[in-house]
Amino acid sequence: MTTAPPDPDATTPPIRMLGDRLLVHLDAESAERRSTSGIVIPSTASVGRRLAWAHVAAAGQGVRQVRVGDRVLFDPEDRAEVELGGTVYVLLREKDVHGVAQSDAAGTGTGLYL
Repeated sequence: MTTAPPDPDATTPPIRMLGDRLLVHLDAESAERRSTSGIVIPSTASVGRRLAWAHVAAAGQGVRQVRVGDRVLFDPEDRAEVELGGTVYVLLREKDVHGVAQSDAAGTGTGLYL
């Protein structure tokens, strides 16, 4: 399984999304995280309702507010996974996306601190 975000210059996934569906790739930081004391917390650990970040790899023609390449925030509990070409993607509906990250003025980072 590949965990790095897809290269924007790479070819699109071999699938055409329908309706309001999104195909997203989880950020590497969503896989696991560290506590302030340095303990590694796996993504399978239950810590309440923690939202996850992902990059949009493909979008259906009915999607209005999200574009391919956007970084989106969603609830990882409500997801279905699919493997295409050795890469694991998550299938979402546009209504399941809680937010889209915006770049700061310098063009780096998300500008969001949640």
